[in-house]
Amino acid sequence: MIDSDRLVVEVMRETPATVRVFLDHRMRCVGCPIGPFHTVADACREHGIDPVLFIAALRAAAAAPARGVPLRGPRPRPRQPAADAS
Repeated sequence: MIDSDRLVVEVMRETPATVRVFLDHRMRCVGCPIGPFHTVADACREHGIDPVLFIAALRAAAAAPARGVPLRGPRPRPRQPAADAS
């Protein structure tokens, strides 16, 4: 269950769909070195976000069906055609 006492990294690790919620709220928790020590309540306080609404958004993301798009790193850029040397 996602609640205010859970560590940020635990929430994101156990429920990857919640990563999007952190990003949508402009929270820099993804990859933050403090993540293993901050609870969701700590992160909300640091970012000035209402914890009740934020936790509701996390729970909604966790309950939503997967969209079929795995969370991965940045997508590689498409290859550009080689410039004509003539």
